[in-house]
Amino acid sequence: QVQLAESGGDSVQAGGSLRLSCAASGYTGRSYCMLWFRQAPGKEREGVARIYTGGGYTSYADSVKGRFTISHDNAKNMLYLQMNSLKPEDTAMYYCAAGYYCGGWSYKVYNYWGQGTQVTVSS
Repeated sequence: QVQLAESGGDSVQAGGSLRLSCAASGYTGRSYCMLWFRQAPGKEREGVARIYTGGGYTSYADSVKGRFTISHDNAKNMLYLQMNSLKPEDTAMYYCAAGYYCGGWSYKVYNYWGQGTQVTVSS
C-alpha cells in the first residue's frame, strides 16, 4: 500500500517563502512520478510541479515557473516543493500525488494522494 503524507503548509505574507514536504512509502525499488497539485475553494484541481524519481525530468505549471522548485531526496524518499516569492493567488490546499505515469497534469491518472496541506498567502 502506497501512502503519502504532506506537511509544511502555513500562512505567510506575499513575497514570503515556504517549503512543503511529502513523505512517500510503499513503493518498492522502481522509479516513479511524484507531483504537487493544488486546489482553491470552488476551483479545479491544478497541477503545480512534477518530478520523475529516476532523474532527468521535472515540469512546472507556467504560473509557478521561476518561483517554485520541486526536488526529491532518494535516500529519505521525501518530496519537496520550495515556494519563493509567494503570491495571494498561490493560496490553496496543496496535495502530493504519485504514480508510474509522468506525462501529464490530469489528476485522474494518479493513483495515490496525500491528505493535503493548506497554504495561505496574504497581501
